[in-house]
Amino acid sequence: MCDCMRRDKLLASIVLAVFLIAAPASAAVTLSGSTTVMPLGERCAEEFNDAQSEIEVSVTGGGSGVGIKNIAEGISDIAMASRQVKDAEKETYGDDFVEFLIAYDAVCIAVSQEIYDAGVTELSQDDVAAIYNGEITNWEDVGGPDEEIYVLARLAGSGTRDTFNKMVMESDEAETLGVRTYHGSNAEIKSTITGSDKAIGYLGLSYVHDMGVISYEGVEPSAETMQDGSYPLARALYMYTFGEPGEDAQTFLDFVMSEDGQTVAEDEGFVPAY
Repeated sequence: MCDCMRRDKLLASIVLAVFLIAAPASAAVTLSGSTTVMPLGERCAEEFNDAQSEIEVSVTGGGSGVGIKNIAEGISDIAMASRQVKDAEKETYGDDFVEFLIAYDAVCIAVSQEIYDAGVTELSQDDVAAIYNGEITNWEDVGGPDEEIYVLARLAGSGTRDTFNKMVMESDEAETLGVRTYHGSNAEIKSTITGSDKAIGYLGLSYVHDMGVISYEGVEPSAETMQDGSYPLARALYMYTFGEPGEDAQTFLDFVMSEDGQTVAEDEGFVPAY
């Protein structure tokens, strides 16, 4: 190889090295947690990432408890949660959680389409509690067909499960003896209900399109009934950091709570917080 070729290769290597050192690296912000909040988190991340190139936001699920654990242990920057941080979590990790209200949602009670079409379009709190307690086991007892009720619930750590237990069963630690199977996400609950002809389950409002969603205590879940306070199972949704958020995380949180971010929340079926 001639000296000029060696010189050219060396010069190219130096230029590349200088470029790599000088080029600003894209910062990363990670979200994890509630599968109820996840559609909002993913859409906001997508729009945020498309609008700029300095910060890359990524989103994973796992449930509210997982997100809260992850930020406390430094695995994620932001937790998505469909409930507030529990006292037990503060005792475990410390009381350094910083809360951001991002939207409002509803816990919806849904049944298989066959059950809905057979006439089960409304249940009271007593009805639902009795089904989950195992006291009512046949749809016939609540105006439906002579079919065994297949009861679904979320796994421990789910904010949706905690909200359901607190509001319907009247205890965070309720024993739901009627439950047949437990599931890790809203999507799994939806898939199981739609794939069955005798199921009941609970899930967030943004997941219940094209499902047999029943009226609860005489009120249908909707953006309107959440806003006017008439739907009994309305709830707030949150993002959390552990300690004050870093500059990049705060930039994303500002977007979520901005007019653009709240428009995304509304588009995803949530009620904006601002």
